Amino acid sequence: MTTQKSPKSAVLTRACAVGGVAASAVLLLSVPAFAHVSVTPEGQAAKGGYATVNFKVPNERDDASTTKLEVTFPADHPLASVMPQPVPGWKAKVTKTKLDKPIEIHGEKINEAVSKVTWTADGKGVEPGYFQKFPLSIGQLPEDADELVFKALQTYDNKEVVRWIEPQKGDEEPEYPAPTLALTAASDDHHGASAAKDDKSDAKSGDAKQETASDGDSSDTTARTLGIVGIVVGVAGVAFGVVAQRRRATS
Repeated sequence: MTTQKSPKSAVLTRACAVGGVAASAVLLLSVPAFAHVSVTPEGQAAKGGYATVNFKVPNERDDASTTKLEVTFPADHPLASVMPQPVPGWKAKVTKTKLDKPIEIHGEKINEAVSKVTWTADGKGVEPGYFQKFPLSIGQLPEDADELVFKALQTYDNKEVVRWIEPQKGDEEPEYPAPTLALTAASDDHHGASAAKDDKSDAKSGDAKQETASDGDSSDTTARTLGIVGIVVGVAGVAFGVVAQRRRATS
């Protein structure tokens, strides 16, 4: 026996089907993009200062391990000081290049800057399902830029090389975006911020001590005044008693 659906039932079925397709589309659109090599600062990377940054390298393959990372530094904003932090299982090599035009840092002319840092695994590297951070201390950061764009090459043990070198243009992210470090506004003192805070703390502490001393002096003065008043009142009382006694004796 064949059962025919009512018009309302048919409409409901179609609505559910459309809703299911829409939900599937939303799920597809909400799937995050594949992880890529990125760079982030520990704290802030202020213009004109120094910062510690981490290059984060995820493994995007199920059957290969990342065994090498090469990070090329921007030539338009050369960095003279770059120091890698030791990473267990990896060897770091810092490559410097002579500058066409020397730069001046803290009154000293610098003729070369870091052009590339290469990390090579001496063990298993970054295995599937894992990621690795590669810390660097860098500076002096430029004062005339809002960001630094690096280029990274990620090499797997099957000889595959992924080139993360495409700069961001507009709102659309490229397929292989280059690691980009955003710079924050310059601070008043790139090296003496902590010292300035300590000086302010010492000044506040000194003011507090001075106020405490002033309060102590005021308390001492008040106590002395009350003591003198008490003595005067006592002497007056004794004198009044003597006079009263003489009056009784003569009466």
